[in-house]
Amino acid sequence: MAIGLMDIKGQYAELQERIESAVLEVLRSGRAILGPNVKAFEDEATAFLGTAGAVGVANGTDGVTIALQALGIGVGDEVITTPFTFYATVESIVQAGATPVFVDIQPDTLNIDPARLEAVVTPRTKAIVPVDLFGLPADADAVNAVAAAHGLKVVEDACQAFGARYKGRRAGSLGDLAVFSFFPTKNLGAYGDGGLVTGNDTEALQRARELRFHGSKDKKTFTAMGYNSRLDEVQAAILRIELEVLDAWNARRAQVAAWYDRHLPRQVLRPVVPADCTHVYHLYMMRHPQRDAIAAALAERQIDCAAYYTTPLQLQPALADLGHELGDFPVTDAAAAQNLALPMHPNLTEQAVQEVAAGVAAGLA
Repeated sequence: MAIGLMDIKGQYAELQERIESAVLEVLRSGRAILGPNVKAFEDEATAFLGTAGAVGVANGTDGVTIALQALGIGVGDEVITTPFTFYATVESIVQAGATPVFVDIQPDTLNIDPARLEAVVTPRTKAIVPVDLFGLPADADAVNAVAAAHGLKVVEDACQAFGARYKGRRAGSLGDLAVFSFFPTKNLGAYGDGGLVTGNDTEALQRARELRFHGSKDKKTFTAMGYNSRLDEVQAAILRIELEVLDAWNARRAQVAAWYDRHLPRQVLRPVVPADCTHVYHLYMMRHPQRDAIAAALAERQIDCAAYYTTPLQLQPALADLGHELGDFPVTDAAAAQNLALPMHPNLTEQAVQEVAAGVAAGLA
């Protein structure tokens, strides 16, 4: 039997009756944009995350751009981030008018390496965008310490980490502002696009609220060049239901990860989780130099897998003007060449995990 990388249909089936009822209620209400479900979801997400507020936006990419601009980041500024993440992170920085500056990642967690930040801070540096990669929070205290020492803002890209914790605090509460994506494959996934700006800077959150609606508080007076970037009522209604079960879903993902840790061949590198963090396993990312052989063996067994960020950001054609070459960020280069995401979702069984592990072993033979 085929084993899929994700299981959106299975997760929908668990909540089908509730989701369909909620969507039908929205359709019957005639309120499609910025209605009561968006407001309720923002309030519920705020309580869940322990932040000062939350602002629904159209997608995570817009969210990072809006968050940076809400903090005053723009043309002429530099923003430090990781080269090992999805393109949207750096795209958002450029869309805000700023210049991305990369530092390499930690070899164990694959998150941004705080020890490398000081070396790239210049008078033009205005912010750091750490990424909570694959569901694991970056080292927020270390990042924030560098930011505080240099008067920088921190925008946490938590798009892959809804529900994760860092030293008891939720991802999404670890910087001045933070951003989530609700792309359908995310742990908390909509049935279309959606995003959220959160954080503890109340003035910046209010600016984000205005920027998502063309730079206006009241739809009449426009004080900034903003965006048409709003979370819609249908998606908010669905997300409200999923938020109620998210911790349970994430706990089931953690169980699947524990099975992988137990059954995978000892030669492969597994995700590393610091003792003071919880990983929500948006992806279960193993690593090995024989990545391609393992992927081929899994494909023969009808088991889905995927390599991510195989051309890291510093080598993307759109960023060629930054002047980077292969070897500038060796830890990133190694991660790009060796990573492989294995099937991960709340409905995987231990038997399925054992089948995946057997496929991985076959690829190493």
